[in-house]
Amino acid sequence: MKLIILDRDGTINHDRDDYVKSVDEWIPLDGALEAIAKLSQAGYTMVVATNQSGLGRGLYDMAALNAMHDKMHRLLRKVGGRVDAIFFCPHNPASGDAPCHCRKPRPGLFEKIRDRYGVDMTTVASVGDTLRDLQASVAVGCAPHLVRTGKSQHQTPEHLPEGTRIHADLMAFADWMIAHSTTHLAIHV
Repeated sequence: MKLIILDRDGTINHDRDDYVKSVDEWIPLDGALEAIAKLSQAGYTMVVATNQSGLGRGLYDMAALNAMHDKMHRLLRKVGGRVDAIFFCPHNPASGDAPCHCRKPRPGLFEKIRDRYGVDMTTVASVGDTLRDLQASVAVGCAPHLVRTGKSQHQTPEHLPEGTRIHADLMAFADWMIAHSTTHLAIHV
């Protein structure tokens, strides 16, 4: 199985400082859906791993989150793309409760993906726009890729996990991934 794990906010859609809380606020980044379609059509299984603490903060409910994801799926179908599954952490890190294991940078979402798909994570590329996205993915052995969309614009390369590839956006990653589909792991290890 050729599996790619994507972050959502800032990687696929525009991120907001006040959280993406509704279907109207869920706006895809230019070319992101087409990049997913290109990867889907190249035989990759696309999975999303996303922190959604707005649920735990009470900023939106499951119906709103499902509506956002329905919109993403609908728009992807229009361009010939597909996301196979969405894994999310609903927990509020400011709640004072003990930290959960699924909120990135912890690896819980990635462990769930590994267990569901039964895949060797060293064969998986993971794409995100923040250091915590990359930290969660490398904790289980994924090859880290940073896109310069969302919150990554201020991220300096020296603070990234070793072997991180940097791309302008999701389409640049898709083009690189397809061009290097047989050698991408050797380059990262």
